[in-house]
Amino acid sequence: MTASSPPYRLFVGIDIAAKTCAVSWMSASSSPSRAITIEQTPRGFAELLQRLRSLEPEVETILVVMEATGTYWMRLATFLVDAKIAVSVINPVQAHDFAKALLKRSKTDAIDAQTLAELGARLQPARWSPPPMVYTELHQRLVHRDALIRARTQFQNQLHALLQQPVIVDSVRSSLEELIAQLEEQIEELAVEIAAALKQDTAWAAAAARLATVSGLGPITTAWVLTTTLNFTLTATPEAAANYAGLAPHLRLSGTSVHGRPSIGQGGNAQLRRAMYMATLSALRYNPVIRTF
Repeated sequence: MTASSPPYRLFVGIDIAAKTCAVSWMSASSSPSRAITIEQTPRGFAELLQRLRSLEPEVETILVVMEATGTYWMRLATFLVDAKIAVSVINPVQAHDFAKALLKRSKTDAIDAQTLAELGARLQPARWSPPPMVYTELHQRLVHRDALIRARTQFQNQLHALLQQPVIVDSVRSSLEELIAQLEEQIEELAVEIAAALKQDTAWAAAAARLATVSGLGPITTAWVLTTTLNFTLTATPEAAANYAGLAPHLRLSGTSVHGRPSIGQGGNAQLRRAMYMATLSALRYNPVIRTF
């Protein structure tokens, strides 16, 4: 929230499900309302917007908080941002820890919506903005490519097992070989499309060119790094990047009795961590600085 924008007066928590959403709201001086349920449809979104406008006509003073679970939140978050309503999309771990701090033992969609409303009122997390088009162009292709690679591996394993049989049905073998060849062709086509998509945005293309100077970073890893960090806008410093990837060690030291060994835990962006792990294996061979480190 900028210094010139009005302070938030209405805090809304939305718990997202596949087909419905639970919604609760509160002011800074009140308790969360009883949650209502809306449909995950354009009509449901319009009804929610009408309800929020009736509660607070100045929509710029409304803050909506939801969790980044799956992909079900994206349509509603984009709809609300287009309606000039501030939206915060938080890590589910943050919501879970906040509920524990409030000593909430029960968990339902309605209770979760109330918890998110209270979290918004107390913490006012940072606003979310829809990612640029280059993100969508890259992310959907990267996810699709990963799925094709998994399918190719499955069929390759199936073909390997088939070739160990004393009798092999030629039609089954041919079918598997054709499927593998088709998948490999599609994977290569996606790699070309990903490289082309990176050039559509000047800032992202410049960042990709700089990353390409690092031995061990290929175009696919570069695309994953830029996509998961939104071209490093989510990670302002190297320390923030390490923490965002879940690679920053967590210390366990307390008094004279607790001296746990630091570990990276299970947090952070798993896809970014996987991409960097594979790049590191390559760097061990071709980048002497990384090999020594």
